[in-house]
Amino acid sequence: MAIATNERQRRGVLAEARAARLLQQSGFRILVRNYRCRGGELDIVARRGNLLVIAEVRLRSSSAFGGAAHSISTAKRRRLLFAARHLLARRPALARLNVRFDALLTCGAAAPIEWLEAVM
Repeated sequence: MAIATNERQRRGVLAEARAARLLQQSGFRILVRNYRCRGGELDIVARRGNLLVIAEVRLRSSSAFGGAAHSISTAKRRRLLFAARHLLARRPALARLNVRFDALLTCGAAAPIEWLEAVM
C-alpha cells in the first residue's frame, strides 16, 4: 500500500505544481504553498493586486462519483475556512485584501485544469 500512497502523493504534488503555474501565468504571485495548521491545510495562497486567492487543488483519476469538484465536501470546506482564518490572523496584511476561494480541478497529468472561481 505504501507504493500506491507514494505514487498518489507524487501525482498530487505534480497537480499542485501545475495549478501554481496556471495561477502565475494568470498574473498571480504565489505567497504560500501547503499552509498547514492544526485544523486544516491550504494548497495554494496567491495574490494579484488586491485579490487573495485561496486555491484548493483536486486531482481525480476519473470523473466517476462526481469527479474532483464533488470531492470538496462540507467537512473539507470547514477545514479550508479554519485554515484561512488561521493564516489571516497570523498575517494581518493579507486580511485587508479581498479573499476568494477557488478550486483547480484535474483528472490527470495531461488533462487540462478546470478553474472554478469563488466556490465558497
